[in-house]
Amino acid sequence: MEKLTDKYLWKSLKEGDLKAFAVLFETYYPLLHSYGLKISKNEVLTEDTLQDFFLYIYEKRENLSDLDTIAPYLFTSYKRFIIKVITKNKKMKTTDFSEEIITDIQFTKEELIMNQETAIFKNKKIEVLLNKLPKRQKEAIYLKYYSELKTAEIAEIMNINYQSVVNTLHKAIKSLKEDISILKLFKSL
Repeated sequence: MEKLTDKYLWKSLKEGDLKAFAVLFETYYPLLHSYGLKISKNEVLTEDTLQDFFLYIYEKRENLSDLDTIAPYLFTSYKRFIIKVITKNKKMKTTDFSEEIITDIQFTKEELIMNQETAIFKNKKIEVLLNKLPKRQKEAIYLKYYSELKTAEIAEIMNINYQSVVNTLHKAIKSLKEDISILKLFKSL
């Protein structure tokens, strides 16, 4: 199957096309799985909720809104879906799921090694530096460089405006550069 546009793929899914659903699943499952692990820190919970999420998408396909880009919708919806399950599992009484829930993403050495953006940081301290960032900055960095999403998509997922994403990424990178400069300074002493 040739590369389909998001709009066409989503339209086909809504019409019940199983091939479109398979393409959607194969394309987004790995990305959403990684994102879900960052949120839940539990492999079994992530896999279970992700399968339930895709099943929900297919069952409710006729009622879904039309989309031009799929990624922001899936990331945002899955984040809400998994947080709802986690909250229910913890038996916490939360009636307003629209309230701000900031995900505390932790970076692993494996992700850093795999990602080309961090190849210049061949220092084991980068994991510590990334995890030292504020939660919003970590989430923005993860979505931008590890999930390879566009700034507009990140804004939609994080429920903030475009300029806030740009500012958040800028602050995170600036902070990392400053910390790396300090590390280099101490190494030279």
